[in-house]
Amino acid sequence: MRVHLGGLAGAAALTGALSFVLLAAAIGTDFWYIIDTERLERSGLGAQDLLGSINRSQLEPLSSHSGLWRTCRVQSPCTPLMNPFWLENVTVSESSRQLLTMVTLAGISIYIAYSAAAFQEALCLLEEKALLDQVDIHFGWSLALGWISFIAELLTGGAFLAAARELSLRRRQDQAI
Repeated sequence: MRVHLGGLAGAAALTGALSFVLLAAAIGTDFWYIIDTERLERSGLGAQDLLGSINRSQLEPLSSHSGLWRTCRVQSPCTPLMNPFWLENVTVSESSRQLLTMVTLAGISIYIAYSAAAFQEALCLLEEKALLDQVDIHFGWSLALGWISFIAELLTGGAFLAAARELSLRRRQDQAI
């Protein structure tokens, strides 16, 4: 089967451009991770007080969708994710670095001591399975665009490798003649 070099170059250019457009759309949108609590809000399951009655005044929409750069809730504006590198020319003295290290170690110690209580709380939450069944958590179409972009990038690389092989075979044939 004879492969045309122009067809391979066209396929590589087309899949490369498609990959770039899909990746730009995936990075720029906020639908990577979606939390949908509509069923929970419709069913009326809310916070219960000590007597077991439902406190409907504390219900608020918890549905959200998140991207790489911000998180958007249903009835509030989007909030950007924290950028830890926003300070450019910051110099940290040795004493400040040691203080930060001590605070970090204290935080890790507190976390380790607290993990047993957190595990117990997680078990209590899992016992209320009806609540967890009402919340739908899934990945969105932005992540799908990212994966399609990745596959298109692999196809682009394959087309470039096939074009390089075809060009190498043609040069070898020309040298043999």
